[in-house]
Amino acid sequence: MNNSYKKITEEILELAGVTINGSNPWDIRIYNDEFYKRAITEGELGLGESYMDGWWDTEKVDEFIYKILSAHLDEKIQRKYSVLFRLFAARIINLQSKSRAFIVGEKHYDLGNDLFQNMLDKRMNYSCAYWKDADNLNKAQEDKLELICRKLFLKPGMQVLDIGCGWGAFGKYSAEKYDVEVVGVTVSREQVELGRKLCAGLPVEFRLTDYRAVNEKYDRIVSVGMIEHVGYKNYKTFFEVANKCIKDDGLFLLHSIGSIKSVKTHDLWTNKYIFPNGMLPSVAQLGKAIENLFIMEDWHNFGIDYDKTLMEWYNNFVSNWDRIRNNYSDRFFRMWKYFLLSSAGSFRSRCHGQLWQVVLSKYGMPGGYQSIR
Repeated sequence: MNNSYKKITEEILELAGVTINGSNPWDIRIYNDEFYKRAITEGELGLGESYMDGWWDTEKVDEFIYKILSAHLDEKIQRKYSVLFRLFAARIINLQSKSRAFIVGEKHYDLGNDLFQNMLDKRMNYSCAYWKDADNLNKAQEDKLELICRKLFLKPGMQVLDIGCGWGAFGKYSAEKYDVEVVGVTVSREQVELGRKLCAGLPVEFRLTDYRAVNEKYDRIVSVGMIEHVGYKNYKTFFEVANKCIKDDGLFLLHSIGSIKSVKTHDLWTNKYIFPNGMLPSVAQLGKAIENLFIMEDWHNFGIDYDKTLMEWYNNFVSNWDRIRNNYSDRFFRMWKYFLLSSAGSFRSRCHGQLWQVVLSKYGMPGGYQSIR
């Protein structure tokens, strides 16, 4: 083991108040000395993979990541050439092209409905909850759905397009509470299968298709946690499809994780193990994409709520692990823990991931849009 890597690691972590083999819950314990070189040269990919391999651990992964990101340590880590090449390739290739659209469905959302049923709320919302007036996950997710419905000013009989519909949480809620008809599109076979069962008897249609295949006109469009899979090369196309499919007096609500800076790649660990070809949009990228297509009526940031949502998912996942462990490996368990906890730490830091709800109109709402909180 090259002691210089260990020394560099210790010095970098010290800047964030993290001590190797220290006594704080965010301090890390090292079980393999190769960790130091791997973390320094491979950045977030090496850090995540070495955790999956059991090379290090900490009492609170979420607090460890929170401290690293708050201190901007990710900007101080030198990447090796193989990692740089993958970053470069992601800039050149359209990783979210129509021919590749189903990859994330197969690799992530089709992992197994049992996993998500034992992790999410009773309505199967796989996106940030709204905790303003809630004290439990089920209430917070219902409040999020209600918030969306109110922001869209839904009325009975309206036809709604749900781009990236998941298991139909929004479709079921809006059909039951607001008497609307919903068409949901997703690239996940597992979501279609379970969603149709959950929404049986309601005017909620599921389609296994890419968003670019939709052609009908709708009164309202909603997209919750889907544009993160669209990719910067396709943002304009995404909004052009929405513009084509919405009626002139319609409203479009976009619910999305956002980045504080414009990027053309995703976190390499997340891209490899969790969301293949994923990418977080920035304010600038979304603004450029909606230019001359929509009027921005409202922009709501409640990113801090994702920290609490992810910790609730983590608690559910760990508590229910024995029910599903026969279907997954121990390495998957560590991977999924790292995914949920590191994501919570990221949102907690407030300097990386944000959560936005953006309301768009085609020609502006007569009299102005009344913001709902």
